[in-house]
Amino acid sequence: MTFSYDLIVIGSGAAGMIAAITAARDGKKVVLLEKLSQIGAKLKATGGGRCNLTNTLDNETFMQRFGRDGRFMMPALERFDHHSLIGFFKEIGVESHAPDGFRVFPVTHSSTTIISALKHEMDRVGVEVRCGQKVETLEHDGMTVKGVRTPDTLYLSPHVIVATGGMGYPMLGAEGDGYLLAESTGHKVTELYPAMMPLRTKEGWVAACRADTIAKVTMHVALKKYKKLKATGDLIFTKNGIRGPVVLDFSREITPLLQKFEEVPLLMNLTKGMNEEEIRAHFKKALEKDPHQNTLDLVKTLLPESVGLELCKMAGIIPELALSKQEGSTRDKLFKLLAWTPLTVTGHDGFKMAMITRGGVSLKEIDPYTMQSRKLDGLYFCGEVMNLDGPCGGYNLQWSFSSGYLAGHLLK
Repeated sequence: MTFSYDLIVIGSGAAGMIAAITAARDGKKVVLLEKLSQIGAKLKATGGGRCNLTNTLDNETFMQRFGRDGRFMMPALERFDHHSLIGFFKEIGVESHAPDGFRVFPVTHSSTTIISALKHEMDRVGVEVRCGQKVETLEHDGMTVKGVRTPDTLYLSPHVIVATGGMGYPMLGAEGDGYLLAESTGHKVTELYPAMMPLRTKEGWVAACRADTIAKVTMHVALKKYKKLKATGDLIFTKNGIRGPVVLDFSREITPLLQKFEEVPLLMNLTKGMNEEEIRAHFKKALEKDPHQNTLDLVKTLLPESVGLELCKMAGIIPELALSKQEGSTRDKLFKLLAWTPLTVTGHDGFKMAMITRGGVSLKEIDPYTMQSRKLDGLYFCGEVMNLDGPCGGYNLQWSFSSGYLAGHLLK
């Protein structure tokens, strides 16, 4: 069977759906192809199902959070920033808010609301959605795209948008199809790493601290060349490692290093940025209020008991003994550990636990003003399939919507 369209969109994530809607609103005949039996499977899982759509940062700060390649986003953000995104969803019936003043969610805090609204809008503007259609090849003549082929159908079009996402959540259909399609047209795909995921550690003491969340933890890599790599946020210990927002953010930096080195040493400040002297002063003040406190009681003024006990053990401290009665060397060691706690990352669970992918289609081969390929006329990329990823907090979804919106204008 053969069908013809003005635009073929591959993938029904955030980028693909908004690209299809944008083109259809411009009067284009659009088909969206999804290999799964339903649309938006990965979007449904975003933010634990709450769907953190975007955040309230200005464009300049937003781009900085993506690192050195962040400026690639400028044209897309100028056309469709967080204000535009909030307005777009309001227009299609979804109210949103930022309860913490930063992260923007639908007021329902449900990704189903977002998917339903996008589906309804695709129906309204006439996007033809075809599920169960796995694109196997891109049809082209070496200069211009001609369409795509699935196992039983040839779809013809002068415009094809690849919005297939990354490798994260393979149980939701992520297989890296977009990377293979890009490579088949001569595009370079950078090395791919799982990102935004929990990490495993060498140290077993973390298992004793599983009940507690530590707020405002700062961690950095304790390797000479990589000391500038750091992140701050809430930390949660697990039975074999660490997770929580700070780990999800920092894992983007750690997974490539694990490929270089078998282990990645970290230093963590668990005491909200306090240094050794400030911790000493804090304990002195606490003892002035209550001189009968033992060492563990003092540590508990800064950390949960489970974590405090483990740090006391590491320092050789007797928890029930007064701080003044501890040996000088063990006291000093405790202060050092409270200021900077060492931890060694040894692994992770691969793409099956990764929310996003680090790496993708080389940005050098994509025009940031249109999202069109520099190698093949009529071929576009948007969203996570490209080599651009950001931290937690609505960054990656905003980028998917912005790049999809820009691609959907088809060189206009």
